[in-house]
Amino acid sequence: MINISEKNISTKKNITVDFFYSNLKEKINIKLLNNESGFNNLITEQNLHRPGLALAGFVDLFTFNRVQVFGNTENRYLQHLSEEKRIEVFKKIFEFDIPCIMLSDGNNPFPEMIEFANKKNVCIFGSDYSTTKLSYIISDFLDDQFAPSLSLHGSFIDVYGIGMLFVGKSGVGKSEVALDLVERGHRLVADDVVILTKKGEGILMGSGTDLVKHFMEVRGIGIIDVKSMFGVRAIRFQKRLEVIIELEIWDKDTTYTRTGLDDTVLTLQDVEIPYVKLPIVSGKNLTVIAEVIAMNYLLKHYGYDAAKVFQNNLLKRIQNKTDNVNRTINYFEHDFE
Repeated sequence: MINISEKNISTKKNITVDFFYSNLKEKINIKLLNNESGFNNLITEQNLHRPGLALAGFVDLFTFNRVQVFGNTENRYLQHLSEEKRIEVFKKIFEFDIPCIMLSDGNNPFPEMIEFANKKNVCIFGSDYSTTKLSYIISDFLDDQFAPSLSLHGSFIDVYGIGMLFVGKSGVGKSEVALDLVERGHRLVADDVVILTKKGEGILMGSGTDLVKHFMEVRGIGIIDVKSMFGVRAIRFQKRLEVIIELEIWDKDTTYTRTGLDDTVLTLQDVEIPYVKLPIVSGKNLTVIAEVIAMNYLLKHYGYDAAKVFQNNLLKRIQNKTDNVNRTINYFEHDFE
C-alpha cells in the first residue's frame, strides 16, 4: 500500500485581495471602484457575507473578515436612508477590518462608502452579474483556494473519462505507461507531482503544478512536452480522481486479486478511492490493462459488475446440482472458411 505522509497535506490560510482581484477580474468582469490601497488586505475565510443585519446596526455576529457582498437588497436599504444616517452606518461598518467589498447587479457605491473605504484601505469592486451568480462564482473560486490539498508522486491520466492515478516506486514505469496511454489517444493531466484538492464532499480534483504543467520525464530520453508533441487534445488541466493504480514489480509472496469480488479502497482526505495493485511482469501490456480497468469502472458505475455476475451464475449452477456442462457454441461443424 502506498505511504502518504500527513506532511504532504496543506491548507491555504489566506489570500490577498490583489490575488483575488487578479484571478477574477476577467472571469466575472469586476472593476475596481476606488483606489488600490486595500490590495494587501487578507481574505482569511472562503465563505461570503451579506451585511444586511450589520447595516441595520446589529454587529454582534458580524463576520467582517469575509468578502462583503452588497446586492440589490443592501443597496435599496441604503438608498432609503438619509445621508447623515448612511454616514453613521458606514462609520460603524468600517470600524471592522473588512478585506474588501463586492457590489453586484451594476450597483454603484455611495460617495460616503468610497470616502470611508479609502480612509480604511478597503477595496470596493463592482460587477454587472446578479448577486446569485456572482456569489456562486466567487464561492467556487474561494473553495478552491482554501480547500485542503495533497501532493503525491505519480502520473495522472484521463482514460475514457476516468481519472486514473498511477503510483509506485521511482523507476517502476509510471511515466512510460502514461506516455503510452497518451499515444493511444488518452489525456495527460499531470506527471511526477500531482496536486489533489478536496472539492466538496467525496470529490478529489487532481492537477499539476504551474512549473511542471504537461512536461514529462522519460528515463533515457529526458524531458518532453506532451502538449507540443501530441497537441492540445492530449492534455487537460484538471480531472476528478476516480481510481488509484499502484504499479509493483511482481512478488511471488504477495497475494493479488484474482476475482475482483473484494473491492479495495484507499482513503485520501476522508475520501474513499478505488485502489488496484497491479503486478508488473515481463510481456505484460499495462496500457491495455489500464484501459480495461477504466472500462470496468464504467460498467460498475452503470450497475454491471462482471465478477458478481459470474459469481451468481456459479452459485445458481451449484444450487441446481447438475454436472451437465453444455458447450456455449454448437456449430463448429458448419464453420467453414
